Amino acid sequence: MSIVQDFNLTTLDRLLRSFGERQQPLNLDTQLPQLIQALRADHLDLLPLPGQGNTLRRWQTLARVAGCDLALAKLYEGHTDALAILAECGAAHYVAEGTWGVWAAEPPDARTFITAREGAQVRLNGRKAWCSGALQIDRALITAWDEDGQTQLVAIELSQPSQGLNIEHWQAVGMATTASVDVEFTDAPATLVGSPGQYLSRAGFWQGGAGIAACWYGAAEALADYLREHCRKPRPDPHANAHLGAVDAALFGARAALRECAAWIDRQPGADASFEVRRTRAQVEQAVEQVISHVGRALGATPFCRSSHFARLSADLPVFLRQSHAERDLAVLGEQSAQVPAGAWQL
Repeated sequence: MSIVQDFNLTTLDRLLRSFGERQQPLNLDTQLPQLIQALRADHLDLLPLPGQGNTLRRWQTLARVAGCDLALAKLYEGHTDALAILAECGAAHYVAEGTWGVWAAEPPDARTFITAREGAQVRLNGRKAWCSGALQIDRALITAWDEDGQTQLVAIELSQPSQGLNIEHWQAVGMATTASVDVEFTDAPATLVGSPGQYLSRAGFWQGGAGIAACWYGAAEALADYLREHCRKPRPDPHANAHLGAVDAALFGARAALRECAAWIDRQPGADASFEVRRTRAQVEQAVEQVISHVGRALGATPFCRSSHFARLSADLPVFLRQSHAERDLAVLGEQSAQVPAGAWQL
């Protein structure tokens, strides 16, 4: 697999621009897969790998896509994350034509088990929850539980008849198009990827978590641009200007956090980035929530009702943002912060 290190954001912007102001959401069955295919056809899915000196460029690309459409970003981020995982696990040779996803949620009431194996080929039984893009993608990396009670990453083809989709529980309005459904496995064939526990223990796990924050940031940046355009009008609006000032400060802090985190990862790509990524995600999450609030208060109902792009981002972003675990993440961040030596916050 060839990873493009000098990624052309201008080419990406040109492709996304034609989709940004459409009047309707991306069609689940045709438009969304077609757009992913167009990105792949132009090799715009071959992002710089995290930790290889261009992590910021990778996150900038994710932010661009998120600013266009968060349903598209959800599939695009999953596909590019899968390619990075395969490379990191020494399994890049598994990459084939088609769109990938990564399904690694492990709620206690939905687990997938390896029930038989022959070399690298295994059989799966059980249920996987929160399978984003299951109706649109071609193959996925998923976590399954092996005979020793460890999580093992496996690759599956989604065309197999031994898999069933349950879409009844997906009642979302925001992020509706991603259809994060449950998938049932009955003696389903799969291929081992990496070693047991490697998915969580590899450095790229947390590096990928920061990529999600870049998506949050990109969507918030796009919403903020509507407020900036409003404040450029000749007629003064001091209240809107005040909201824009708050938005600028919030985004400036979030951008600085993302850039610092990317540089940290590139300096020590094999290190545990959990602390740096958790604090970055917390910073970005708080900034995004401020942007949502200030932009809405400043602009009123008009863009929610008359701009399809603004309305979709406003509906999708609060749902996408809940990939954060809120106070649970902050509690772990606090535990980690307590172990940092005094003076670590000094300027």
